[in-house]
Amino acid sequence: MMNPSRDWLLGNHTFPTKVAIGDDKSTISNGLISRSWISKTGACFSFREESNQAEFLRTVKPEASITINGKRYEVGGLESFPDHAYVDQAFLAKAKPLPNSLKLAIIYPAKYEPLIENERNPSGQGMVLGYKSKDLPGITVLVHYQMPDSVPVVSKWIEVKNNTKSKITLQKFENEILAAVEGESAVDESPEWRKPNMFVTSDYTFGGMSPNAHAKGVHWQTDPTYTTQVSYDLKTPCLLVGEPQIGPDIEISAGETFTSYRVHELLYDSFDRERNGLAVRKMYRTIAPWSQDSPLMMHLTSTEKKTVHTAIDQAAECGFEIIILSFGSGVNMESTNPADIQKFKEFREYANSKGLRLGGYSLLASRRIDDENDVINPKTGKTGGAIFGNSPCLESKWGQEYFANIQNFIEKTGFNLLEHDGNYPGDMCASTTHPGHKGLDDSQYKQWLKITKLYKWCRSKSVFLNVPDNYFMSGSNKTGMGYRETNWSLPRALQHIHCRQNLYDGTWEKTPSMGWTFVPLVQYQGGGEAATIEPLNDHLPDYEMHLANNLGYGAQACYRGSRLYDSPETKAVVQKWVSWFKKYRDTLESDIIHIRRCDGQSWDGILHANPTGTKEKGMIVLYNSTDKPIKETVDVPIYYTGLHDQVTLTEKEGKPQKIKVSRGYTIPVMVNIPPNGMTWMTLR
Repeated sequence: MMNPSRDWLLGNHTFPTKVAIGDDKSTISNGLISRSWISKTGACFSFREESNQAEFLRTVKPEASITINGKRYEVGGLESFPDHAYVDQAFLAKAKPLPNSLKLAIIYPAKYEPLIENERNPSGQGMVLGYKSKDLPGITVLVHYQMPDSVPVVSKWIEVKNNTKSKITLQKFENEILAAVEGESAVDESPEWRKPNMFVTSDYTFGGMSPNAHAKGVHWQTDPTYTTQVSYDLKTPCLLVGEPQIGPDIEISAGETFTSYRVHELLYDSFDRERNGLAVRKMYRTIAPWSQDSPLMMHLTSTEKKTVHTAIDQAAECGFEIIILSFGSGVNMESTNPADIQKFKEFREYANSKGLRLGGYSLLASRRIDDENDVINPKTGKTGGAIFGNSPCLESKWGQEYFANIQNFIEKTGFNLLEHDGNYPGDMCASTTHPGHKGLDDSQYKQWLKITKLYKWCRSKSVFLNVPDNYFMSGSNKTGMGYRETNWSLPRALQHIHCRQNLYDGTWEKTPSMGWTFVPLVQYQGGGEAATIEPLNDHLPDYEMHLANNLGYGAQACYRGSRLYDSPETKAVVQKWVSWFKKYRDTLESDIIHIRRCDGQSWDGILHANPTGTKEKGMIVLYNSTDKPIKETVDVPIYYTGLHDQVTLTEKEGKPQKIKVSRGYTIPVMVNIPPNGMTWMTLR
């Protein structure tokens, strides 16, 4: 266990990021991690996690590589070490720069550059190493590093400056080549290798809802130069390479600069799953703060004026905060019709007058347009075979018009939200006739640039982004918590079990604010009456349980239907839970400590830990999925609340009791959970 007095996850680390450039070595460090280079060559020889003094680097590699006009150039690096298992300090002292590579020309500190300007961005520092070569006159490669204060993450990217008088083509680049200490040593090849003890992601990550589940921009590879590794066939995945899946094959005009996406590397200080998950969540909270914007949202299934106004009125009365004109509602954000734009502008204005935001749904990638505009499968030379079956190319004529129309619609209606479904998942396109890309090699990068440009524009306009994919580093606010859509066509009782399983599983690497779930007020993809809440008053216990499930986890669901209540009793239930959530919002949206997963046979629950909170430091939320009351004593781990001596526990609004904390940072809690119900307790 970490020392609580210095634990950064408890807010007890205040060492600011510092850059030290010396004659012998240069270092960027925030007290939690450090990265160091030889000042004369710009060769990185150390990447350390400081609390355990653990070295994550096993040998020196080039800082980056670029392929320009068909020729590959290494950026920095040293001649090959005799043994790539560790950095030999004696050899390091006399090692020469890698032949024919770009050599270090300048090194200097830099200001922290947030992913997106004008947000709640962190403080920190940056460092830049500049490389040049006589073989590439007029070309400079700048390697950027930066660290936020008090979070053990470093971000890295490169710039390629073309100061020649001619256009050049950047066919490929590697913006990170990190020879990491292996996660395990195994003689035989393993189907599931343990990777080095770090979390790595990039801005170029898309194609799935889980963090880094479908990384396109960072890859763990084998290192054949590491001939002393234990793997007999040299198959240990211990070389981290930051490069696009294909391409980018980007042209850089004379006088212009190419800027790559960023790679983000978080060094773990533990092998504990919960602690490592907390570290990842803290990273997103810090460098992508917009991911914590989490309004209570209604998915409205109609665009009929009376229904829309009624829904807005109900949402305002119940304390909801955003209305999404859902799929199937009739909203078409591709429309340029002045009458359509005026209609939805008036809806948005009415919602704003009631204190709500309003926006709409648009489908992009998982649809077919036609042979001219769809992505061309490189294997067949025809359409079809895309990730979602068929998909338009974002850089086709249709794609370019689509993005122009979406932006125009948002600007003219003043929409406060875009729910972008079927967003770009990474399809490649072999077309040579689409206006926005040359061919296959630049198709993925160009399409990624197209969609992230829209998302960053939305962030600049404070347009909320619901995107079922991992676009957080490009401005997305929220993705799916992780669920199968057909779950919401199951009978109501089963939905509660699946919902809490999804919430429990989805919050290991996502904060509660980063994921949404679903509540089918009306039928969703089947299931009939047994699966839906409507009529709401007839199924009030299930409606209330959905509210308790999601708000108890601090997460938001898409409450999809035409209304939020149909009787005074229903209205009272919705208002009760929304009021409760808002009263404890800071605590409920804080980090989750996983206690027991729902299995449908006993109790399940979590602890919200908020060590820097000004009121509650934590909240225990427990559920009972059986039809009998549960009374038993539960040992609750409370280390991450910051309460290490004594806890004042209050069940609901009852009488406070003081409980002494054990040496293992747990407290015994006597619980009484009603059948098919829940209970909660605050910790101070």
